[in-house]
Formats: sequence, structure tokens, C-alpha cells
Amino acid sequence: MRIAIIGAGPAGLYAGTLLRRHFPDSDIEIYERNPENVTWGFGVVFSDTALDFLREDDPETHAAIVPHMEMWRDLTLDVLGERVAIDGVGFAAVGRLHLLQLLTARAREVGLSPIFDADIGDLSRFQDYDLIIGADGLNSLVRQSDDFGVTLDHLDNKFVWYGTKRPFETLTQSFRQSRHGRFNAHHYRYTPDMSTFIVETDSATWRAAGFDGMDEPAARAVCEEIFADVLEGAPLVANNSNWRNFPKLWCEAWHRDNKVLIGDALHTAHFSIGSGTRLAMEDAIALVRALKDHSGAVRDGLAAYQAARQPIVKKIVTAANQSADWYEGFAARMDMPAWEFADSYIRRAGRIDDDRLRKLAPAFMAGLDIYRAKQGAAG
Repeated sequence: MRIAIIGAGPAGLYAGTLLRRHFPDSDIEIYERNPENVTWGFGVVFSDTALDFLREDDPETHAAIVPHMEMWRDLTLDVLGERVAIDGVGFAAVGRLHLLQLLTARAREVGLSPIFDADIGDLSRFQDYDLIIGADGLNSLVRQSDDFGVTLDHLDNKFVWYGTKRPFETLTQSFRQSRHGRFNAHHYRYTPDMSTFIVETDSATWRAAGFDGMDEPAARAVCEEIFADVLEGAPLVANNSNWRNFPKLWCEAWHRDNKVLIGDALHTAHFSIGSGTRLAMEDAIALVRALKDHSGAVRDGLAAYQAARQPIVKKIVTAANQSADWYEGFAARMDMPAWEFADSYIRRAGRIDDDRLRKLAPAFMAGLDIYRAKQGAAG
């Protein structure tokens, strides 16, 4: 096969590596519009077991990535200074740029030569290729080249992605009242001395704070003021840190002719569930497995990829959308007592009851039971 992969993010790089392994005689080209070693954002987070699929299927890549990850077992909610720990919700994080460098190195180890700083423009140059893989993110050129049954909406909340040179013990959600309104920060370390710090608020508060008329340094200064007690003097670090609305993207058709989509070119999952990068890499695995199972027959393999993978992703994206809906109303929920707020938070995706939560987070449930008993006695 002659294969073009458009996009050298985690999905594209990993797809190339897997294709080289299973189709060693194929001509595989990877194109990336950005220069090498350039990306936006800071750390990416996985659940603590999210890379188990790599260990089972690709121990070399697993061994390359895991030693560079920061890991922790609990999640912390900080509601107006009152902290509630939720045990059993483990995570692992790694710098986005570092992850891309590791995956680029793996691609080169198997004989691929990703082409960076590539201005594709359109797909005409690939008309004689057997397979075109769109791994080119939200603004996918491949997706825009055909009708993939796209649904694209945006959430109302505004968010901005920073880093900070202050490591946090766990993934923490800090909810704060400011003179402008209510804000939330999602923050977690991804190296021993560096953390991701995502600031979020509703659009009305965002406008009331004047962010729509501020440049980036001024907006960063306001965020540092709002979360001064959380940052403890550490400055926020910008990297293409612009306020945005989260895009909810879904494609009903995953392939057209010899074109196929993976990762954020195909679907998005709200950052509050930490599954975007995992979903992208698992898409790559599912695509290559389907092609392998059909001996490289592209049309049959692409149909099998969608049939097997789409229902799985749909469940995760549905849960991510429910989580996103919870965040859309987080400001009003801050009026709840901290334990009730935490209980609402952990159940936000609608997939967990008391019995399951007792197994997942026994210490949290013990604390919640004590709170409930006190409330009952007071009532």
C-alpha cells in the first residue's frame, strides 16, 4: 500500500508506527504542518491504567513513554478553600511536547521519516495513494475534503490553557469566587516541577471580567490574581494561551472512499475526562488492526474499523459530553456544601452508583457517609 498520514500528533505518529510493523512493505508518509518540536499546550493526562493497552500490544512504545510520566492515586476538589479528596481516581500525565518527541523517535526507529513544516494545501497530490489517514485535528483538511456527516457545536464556557512552575500533589479542581464571578482551574503536574493549569468560567463572567478586551499578558495577570492562593506566587506560563470555547465534534461517517479519520479529526471528548489522547491512539490501533484483519484490503478494513470502534467511542464521548454539561453549570453548584458538591462531581457522567463508588473510592464514601449522617441528625 501507498499510505499518506496527514498530521503528526499522537494519532498520526502512532498509526504510522503500527502500520510499519504490520505492513512492512508499504510506502508510508507522515506530514505535519507545524515545525518539529513545536506544539501548543502543556501536559496531557491519562487515567492511571490508560496505557495498559500499549503494554499488551506494543511493549516497546509503552516502555518508551511510561518512565517519563508523573502518576498519582487521588483527585482533589478544592471548593472555596475546602478540600475533599477522592481516592481511587488515579491519573498519569506527560508533557505534550515530550510525548510527541517520544512517538516521533519511535516512528523513526521503525524506518519512518515524518515530514514537518509541510504545507499540504489540498489532497490532490495524494490522488494515486491507496489510503489517506486524517490525523490532522479539529481543523482537519481530510475531513473538510468530503462529507463525513459532521456535527460541530461549541460549549458556552470559556477556557484557557496555561502552565505553571508549581507541581501539584494530585490532579486538583480549584473553584474560586472572584470580584468578577466564579472560576475553576484544572491543574496537575506533568513533570516533577511543571504543571498544566486550565482556567474555566462561564461566558457571562468572562465578559464581566473584561477578558474580551484584554491582550494575553493582561488576561494572564487576572488569572494569577484569581488563583493567587492556589499558585502560591508561581506565575502562569503562556503557550498559545487564548480563550476558547470547547468544540464538540462528531462524525457519523468515519471513512469515505480511501480516506479515513482518527483522533480529534473525527471526534472530541471534553478535557474533564482526560481521554482525548488515549482515544486518538486507540483509534490508530483499531484502524491498523482492521486493515490487518482484512489483509490490507482498504475498503473492507475501513468499514470494519468503523463498525468495531464507533460504538466504543460513542459511549466515551457521551460520558464526556455529560461531564461537560456538569461543568457548564459549575458556578451554580458552588453554592452546595463541599461534600455534596464532590458527590455531584464524581457522578457527573451518570455511570456510577453508591455500590460502585464504595469499591472505587472507599475513603471518599466513608467521609460522605459521615457527612450524610450528620446532616440527617441535624435535620
